[in-house]
Amino acid sequence: QVQLVESGGALVQAGGSLRLSCIAAGSIFSGKTMGWYRQAPGKQREFVATIRTGGITNYADSVKGRFTVSRDNAKNTVYLQMNSLKPEDTAVYYCNLEQYYGLELQTYWGQGTQVTVSS
Repeated sequence: QVQLVESGGALVQAGGSLRLSCIAAGSIFSGKTMGWYRQAPGKQREFVATIRTGGITNYADSVKGRFTVSRDNAKNTVYLQMNSLKPEDTAVYYCNLEQYYGLELQTYWGQGTQVTVSS
């Protein structure tokens, strides 16, 4: 089992910045992908950004150039630096970890952290 704990969500004005953190604990393997998803009220959860082993990153078009995902492997921590925030970025942000245990894909989610961007 893996536990993910997010932090850093807050209320911020449009144009501001926030940094989210997610610490992973438990049975974590080296070849994992960590990242962030978000869910706004009344909408489905959507992909934001991921970072794979080796530092390969992937971003949703809506956040490219504004958000940066990074990780500290020694600390099993993934970060999401969010700049130039917009009201439409308001959502609960969820940390995600995916890893293979043999042929089995394991997926874990954090409890979420609220980000609210005021106009």
